[in-house]
Amino acid sequence: MKSVLILVVLASFCVVCTAQSGRVRTEPTPTPTPVRGRVYVPTEIPQATPTPTPKPVDANDDETIRVTSSLVPIPVFITDKAGRSITNLKAADLDLRIDGKAASIGELVRSDAQISLAMIFDNSSSVTLARDFEKAAAIRFFRRVLRAGRDQAALFSLAEATRLEQPLTRDIDSIARAIEFFPPPKGATALLDGLIEAANYLRDAPGRRVLVLVSDGEDTYSDLKTTLEDSIRALQLADVQVFIVNTKIFENYTRTGVRGGNANIRSLTAERRMSEITAQTGGEVFGPVDEKEMDAAFSRISADLADQYTVYFYPEPEAETPGQMRTITVTVKGRPDLAVRARKSYYVPKRGSRL
Repeated sequence: MKSVLILVVLASFCVVCTAQSGRVRTEPTPTPTPVRGRVYVPTEIPQATPTPTPKPVDANDDETIRVTSSLVPIPVFITDKAGRSITNLKAADLDLRIDGKAASIGELVRSDAQISLAMIFDNSSSVTLARDFEKAAAIRFFRRVLRAGRDQAALFSLAEATRLEQPLTRDIDSIARAIEFFPPPKGATALLDGLIEAANYLRDAPGRRVLVLVSDGEDTYSDLKTTLEDSIRALQLADVQVFIVNTKIFENYTRTGVRGGNANIRSLTAERRMSEITAQTGGEVFGPVDEKEMDAAFSRISADLADQYTVYFYPEPEAETPGQMRTITVTVKGRPDLAVRARKSYYVPKRGSRL
């Protein structure tokens, strides 16, 4: 009887241990904080910035955080009446105004800084006729603009979701292969969502951050809560300059033989959207009508990047309100004959915030 009692006690002890061990193994894994915007396709485990890996920042180093968030780079491109770029100016030649008030230029540099460039190909069903030549022109563009061993580029496709076809790389051949094996256009277009994803991807990239969008500018699939202002804010906070090659004009000309097409074909909303994005970020919209002009558009972007200045502005922290949009105006003193293109605004970042 005594031995039976001992066996019962031992058996009960084992059951309790097994139950406790089971609770530990089956404890659910905490759900990660969701990231704004769509997940890249294919649906691998998302990373905030696949390349490059950002340097760690000491959370207690307030000075480092303040300087990083306050610096405002302003790309500036200046031309004469003939359209020739002006490249011999100094900081003292420029007049910078923030919200209409004169501001000091911290530094003015030419375009020698490293470039981190991303190209988004609209790959929805609305973009078809110009695709083969766009791909060939884009490959030539990358070979012209990227300096070996210095600059880097990434490639996105855009349809109902945004797909990272090639992460940031200095290998131009990898970019060319990614373009050559681009999937055929299909589906709707989530343009505004795609711009936000690309901006967030470039946000920690070194050097000048540039985005080239090859698209008709239409949006038929973005989250209804996503606005044009949301996209521009993401681009501004990431200090991304945007250039757009408007493929709609090319396709309209191919169909009708008339430059600009007609009011029934053109999407005025898309055109206004593209103009606003480039104006606010200091870029430009190009509207080629044939293959020659398409190639010339990519050449113009390449020349722009080679000849532009970057004005660095250091705001006074006490004058900044987190989330505030501040306007930017740049002119050349005493030279009203010169045309100046620069970003028109910037958003004051919220400490520690990301879109």
